[in-house]
Amino acid sequence: MANLLSSGTQTSYYNNQNRYGEYQFISMAEVINNFTATYVGAGKLLDNTLRSDISFHAYRALQELSFDTLKSCKSQEIEVPPSLTMPLPHDYVNYVKLSWSDASGIKHVIYPTLSKTSNPKAIQQNTDGDYEVTAVGSLAVGSLDVVLDGSYPEIYTGMLITGQDLFSGRDYFVTHTSTVSDVTTITMDAVPLSTITQTLSFNPPKIGGAKPISNQLVSAVHLEGVTWTAPDHRIQAASAEDAAKVTVGMIASHEDFPIGTKVVDIQGTVITLDNDSTAVSATSDNINFVNYSDDSDTWSKYKSHTPSENNTNDYQDYENDIYWPNEGRRYGLDPQHAQVNGSYYIDCHAGKIHFSSNLSGKTVILDYISDHVGTHEETMLHKFAEEAMYKWIAYGCLSAKINIPEYIVKRYKKERFAETRKAKIRLSNIKLEEITQILRGKSKQIKH
Repeated sequence: MANLLSSGTQTSYYNNQNRYGEYQFISMAEVINNFTATYVGAGKLLDNTLRSDISFHAYRALQELSFDTLKSCKSQEIEVPPSLTMPLPHDYVNYVKLSWSDASGIKHVIYPTLSKTSNPKAIQQNTDGDYEVTAVGSLAVGSLDVVLDGSYPEIYTGMLITGQDLFSGRDYFVTHTSTVSDVTTITMDAVPLSTITQTLSFNPPKIGGAKPISNQLVSAVHLEGVTWTAPDHRIQAASAEDAAKVTVGMIASHEDFPIGTKVVDIQGTVITLDNDSTAVSATSDNINFVNYSDDSDTWSKYKSHTPSENNTNDYQDYENDIYWPNEGRRYGLDPQHAQVNGSYYIDCHAGKIHFSSNLSGKTVILDYISDHVGTHEETMLHKFAEEAMYKWIAYGCLSAKINIPEYIVKRYKKERFAETRKAKIRLSNIKLEEITQILRGKSKQIKH
């Protein structure tokens, strides 16, 4: 078993802040070694069991125990930016609570509004209400270029093309866009099967098998006389005024750059992209920059509107401007909105937490659950749950073996449940004196 002397002297312990409190934990390597020595071998419960099997069930047990038995000590603090969003931590599994801290460092719980609003996927619609970008194009057999019937800055490299009776058996997509004199010409990756003028539909592409680029156009910029070389991720605009029209985050729509290439910096006439050009020589061409957003109208309205929990009808008295009027005007109020701490919801698709506007600039703390296997330093087990871990591993190994009597498997399943319950009670850290003090504050009579 681990002890303080096995990992160093008390002097080394107090001289290293990273080791404070380590005695209450045991490493997974020690757990696996202890289990192997006790349960594995000739004449023992698990004969001829591979160490890799024990390791697998040990880490699976650590993950399962992390969700509802082990104490979650993970938290993250940020200042809410003007975007009112917070990325989920890299090892996030579920949240415990969100709160904001005031000038005294006291935490105020923020309440979820998951059932009231969200950030649904925004779909670009044309004037007819269709979900696709449509344009009339003139096609010719043997030609990759298609002249459209107007200017279409929302069409960009990588978009899938569909048309009536033209593209059977494969997907066609846009490899290049060019707009001259308010007329857009696109280049396809293969020639059409016939010559005809017809309505074409354009849909957002998928990048590397991931989710498609959002189909809600925010802005578009067309630049002419732009030059670049290969391999390089910088392009030269004709003037600083042209470059200033482009903003960081826009998608560069040109066949010489991979689908989804974005602008990362703008300095003078130089526009820096996050991918190198694939051109074989110096290129001078026109190029479209488009900006699409994952923000839906619902989210835009939510973050710009005064939160519902701040509405006068919810929590204020009309005449006296106090929180708790005594005239019965709060009857029927939804309790989740009877507070001024703000609200939030989690967009699982985008991996972000969205906050209400009254939390802008506040310090927000996220307490969350991980699975304790994110980093090597996290793979530690509290000693209160050590025996539960052994029962988890034993049950996992036994249930995966053949020719094990069912009564033995059931026995260890019961023992696993009992030890997990005992660990949960121990880790709940209930102190009789603390409960007694709380009851005193409630004016409850306590017999000693």
